Amino acid sequence: QSWNPVDYYNCFSFNNGVESNRVRDTYNLAYIANGVKASTTLDEHPYEENLKYGLIYSGIYNGSIGMNNLNQFIAAEKITKNINPTYGSIQKLFSRSTDLVAFCEDKTIKIIANKDALFNADGNPQLISSSNVLGQAVPFSGDYGISKNPESFASEAYRIYFTDKVRGTVMRLSMDGLTPISNHGMKDWFRDHLKLGDKLIGSYDDKKDEYNITIKGDTIAKTVTFKEDVKGWVSFKSFTPENAISCANEYYTFLDGRAWKHHDETKPRNTFYDHALAPST
Repeated sequence: QSWNPVDYYNCFSFNNGVESNRVRDTYNLAYIANGVKASTTLDEHPYEENLKYGLIYSGIYNGSIGMNNLNQFIAAEKITKNINPTYGSIQKLFSRSTDLVAFCEDKTIKIIANKDALFNADGNPQLISSSNVLGQAVPFSGDYGISKNPESFASEAYRIYFTDKVRGTVMRLSMDGLTPISNHGMKDWFRDHLKLGDKLIGSYDDKKDEYNITIKGDTIAKTVTFKEDVKGWVSFKSFTPENAISCANEYYTFLDGRAWKHHDETKPRNTFYDHALAPST
């Protein structure tokens, strides 16, 4: 005799006999199974999952009553918000008033916070109160995103500036929606040069009311300035920082880990990072 194992079974053995795996051992009745386990673990090994197209949020924080649930992620509750994967991965989030703006690779989306949108027959949305933390995801008109350059983001008041490297444009998001500001006399230049940059560093100079975009790559290092007053690109700057920020109505840039203050009247003009630089062309 020989033992021939098979890939299926139809009974259980308890050493004192066998028991059919069907209720009452009758054809086509329910199987006998282990049932639901109240506490168990996953069979798979632990792994990391990258949620490129969705958001997850924790419990609430309320300091006035001593509630801090920021470390609680209860899977039984609806704590996720997914967007259309065709928009690309989420690269940047920005809270604007009571809404959340999500900058994806190929789309810019407004996610309504603590509200839902009820759309009328004519297509116009009407906001209603809701218990949802994040409501509908409503895309802005225009197929523009932030590509994979969230470092190009800069905001001032109700205006947001960023670049779309894939489409070769510099964008502004304001109350009237998305506007490609690179079309103001620099359309072809940005289309040719944005693709050359490994990093596209955006910053807003509060003191001069200017948006500076720095294009840094192996073959290019340029900073270009957009000014709202003239609705155009006004200057090529002679500095290419690693990063930049406005604070207390002053403009600072960073190079080699050091902060440098701009618009200092005690220093000679056109002098940056202790070096006198000739204007870029």
